[in-house]
Amino acid sequence: MKKNIILGFLTVGVFAVTSCDKALDYTPTGVLSSSDLTSTSAIDGLVTAAYAAIGNGDMIGPIYSNWVYGSVRSDDTYKGGGGTGDVGEIDAMEHYNLVQPNMDAFVTRTWRNLFKSISRCNVALRAVNGLDETAYPEKKIRLAELRFLRAHSYFTMKLLYKNIPVFDENATQEEILKVSNDLTNDASWNKIGEDFQFAIDNLPVSQPEMARANKTAAQAYLAKLRLYQAYEQDASHKVTNINKTRLQEVVTLAQAVVSSGKYSLAADIADNFVPETENGSESVFAIQFTVNDGTTAGRMSYEDGLNYPHGAPQYGCCGFHAGSQNLVNAHTTDANGWPNFDTFNNQIADLSTATVDPRLDHTVGIDGHPYKYDNSLPFSNSWVRDAGVYGNFHTMRFQQQASSGSYFKLGPFMGTAKNYDILRYDDILLILAEAYIQLDQQESALPLINQVRQRAANSTAKLKKADGTFASKYNVKPYTTTGWTKDFAFKALQWERRMEFATEGSRFFDLVRWGIAESVLNDYINKEKVRRTFLSTAKFTAGRDEYLPIPQAEITFTNGLYKQNPGY
Repeated sequence: MKKNIILGFLTVGVFAVTSCDKALDYTPTGVLSSSDLTSTSAIDGLVTAAYAAIGNGDMIGPIYSNWVYGSVRSDDTYKGGGGTGDVGEIDAMEHYNLVQPNMDAFVTRTWRNLFKSISRCNVALRAVNGLDETAYPEKKIRLAELRFLRAHSYFTMKLLYKNIPVFDENATQEEILKVSNDLTNDASWNKIGEDFQFAIDNLPVSQPEMARANKTAAQAYLAKLRLYQAYEQDASHKVTNINKTRLQEVVTLAQAVVSSGKYSLAADIADNFVPETENGSESVFAIQFTVNDGTTAGRMSYEDGLNYPHGAPQYGCCGFHAGSQNLVNAHTTDANGWPNFDTFNNQIADLSTATVDPRLDHTVGIDGHPYKYDNSLPFSNSWVRDAGVYGNFHTMRFQQQASSGSYFKLGPFMGTAKNYDILRYDDILLILAEAYIQLDQQESALPLINQVRQRAANSTAKLKKADGTFASKYNVKPYTTTGWTKDFAFKALQWERRMEFATEGSRFFDLVRWGIAESVLNDYINKEKVRRTFLSTAKFTAGRDEYLPIPQAEITFTNGLYKQNPGY
């Protein structure tokens, strides 16, 4: 399976990766250093290895799937699995107040996996820089691709840890060990942004191989970075200002992506979550995965491998990432086809009578509703692993049918060869809409938000039951100009982002960006813990829980050079 891409699975032994005790001085075992490389083919291999590295996370050290960091830590989902003690670090993150800097899985492992990907980029950058452009005509393009990839990993680290060390390929091992994490928030955003800007300046609009980053992908990513940067935070993570100059940069960059004509919304949101339509019109940049590529297990994505229905015989593990009651309630709509903004969570939604946004059935496994577009296989409450703790809802967007050619089972765990979109066009439209609203140009945001809503309304063809009827009553309508004030537009934008990216891991980071994480999440906990008593001791503390702690092992390794995040 797959296609016109550059990645495949790296079988060349010199690029094999093994673990390392410390991330900052990480050099993959068996990898040739840049000084050993003189041929363009070997250097191309290093570039390919850097692309591969952004997909080299694992189930307890994820670097591209944010289901733990962005969904379970939000109001979208519960941890799920076999009770609160099953993978206890996720339970700690769901409670917020149990997170510790010495957690070896997740907090520490993700940090190290991200630095491994940054190291791959820096090794390749040094090698590419060592060649003359006459001998290597693709030099500037490859440098731009590598800086794009490095910026992607640094961006992810910023979302998770905020206060991170940032260094480039010119830093020696000795110099790296002297780089602190005490840059100002704005300065570290700018350093990462420099890489994206270099990519914009040196990448072509289109590449001959679809996996490679291009100019518009770099513009899209820099727009996303500037949006986060625009919400200025103090040392305690409180949003103190929204920078209009940064927002205007967002508009300019996102408009360039939209006006390029390269992208459009897929006809059905489902097309973003099945392998048959991957790399489609909506995909701006994606990590590529493979199966049946001549290797034993292919180059598979396993970061969501815990999240299949446990009781379903075709899967059998492990029941994590359960949809919250709050998320299900949030999908209900009023007679106008708009969200029940203020009343959605007053009671448990009766899905037999309530009208809902169709995105509910693209997102949550619900008893009697088709699971992953297979109307011969409706979801069953009997598939749920621990309904007594986590309820009967399940996740679905990143899961694949067991009959899919992209699906692979390795022992008890599931992987897929479905590509993982890092940037999609729906995100770019809503990024642009958000910038417009914050610039008091909410009228320009209205058609962008309505584009996304109209696509949601049209995304019902794959949701029919075997008898041709729908399990839910769908009602989503566009917003109108009446009452479209800045405040209402921003509320609509916030809601649209939740529906459009539900369970995809962006929700928590949106709340932190907007400066409302404490209020929203404590309101959620106070209501949800009555329904799900395992949350009875959960509490979000502003000034601490917006970010993960810096791993204690890294602070110790640098002899205290790294400073711990507030509150830990």
